[in-house]
Amino acid sequence: MSEPEGRARLVERAPAKLNLYLHVLARREDGYHRLDSLVVFADLADRLWAEPAADLSFVVSGPFAGRLKAERALSEDNLVLRAARALAKELGVAPKARLVLEKNLPVAAGIGGGSADAAAALRLLCRLWGRTPAADRLAALALLLGADVPVCLQSKPTYVGGIGECIEPAPPLPEAHLALINPGSPLATAEVFKARRGPFSEPARFAEAPRDAAHLAALLAERRNDLEAPARRLLPEAGHVIDALAAQPSVLLARMSGSGATVFGLCATAAQAQAAARILEARHPSWWCAATAMRAR
Repeated sequence: MSEPEGRARLVERAPAKLNLYLHVLARREDGYHRLDSLVVFADLADRLWAEPAADLSFVVSGPFAGRLKAERALSEDNLVLRAARALAKELGVAPKARLVLEKNLPVAAGIGGGSADAAAALRLLCRLWGRTPAADRLAALALLLGADVPVCLQSKPTYVGGIGECIEPAPPLPEAHLALINPGSPLATAEVFKARRGPFSEPARFAEAPRDAAHLAALLAERRNDLEAPARRLLPEAGHVIDALAAQPSVLLARMSGSGATVFGLCATAAQAQAAARILEARHPSWWCAATAMRAR
């Protein structure tokens, strides 16, 4: 996609979010769940442009624009538009901007696409409108938009607790690369949580800085994604993706991210991640397959 025309346009990246592990600790009375998760971000991202305008408008293009349109996700309730209106109200300004989203990430895929886009909108419009709200006010606004938006606002390795509002820095992480595979079928987060069975888990944070990708994989292998089992039951193809990626010799760990259905394969080098993605793309042409670096900071 060529960049939108406009002398005053600004751009923000909305990187894919990955849950390296995700433990469900408890269910609150309001129906939300308390979580413990190590969240990282990939170099692969949506992109959002903004420029001055007489009113607020939003258009989308890119590989997954059609999926958004098919799911009616471009309505007035779209997270990017909600973020723009909420931020304008917080800042006391008129919600005026032309927003253009290049949708490169799968929709309803467990990699924070909509939340990352909303967070990018908050960062971008603060720049466009020349305002800097207090960090705590911006974080509170982000949480009102969705549980994943606060961590996406920071877009760096983070321990996430509560329902997404408790954010603490993760230890330094090593260089690592990811093969990302999605079977092309969306999974609704609420349905995956509803299908979860069994006891709750304990927090599992580690303070040590992993030496390398292999050490990180070993630490993660002692943890899990508690939503993987219900996601497999709801969408058996998600299990096929996990198994296929785990079978690749260069993949140190294969695990579903978030509520799925995207699966990441942790690799030590870019060449290994690219090889795993290419092999699965050749075997399963209908799957979305990509290789990307993990952002260590």
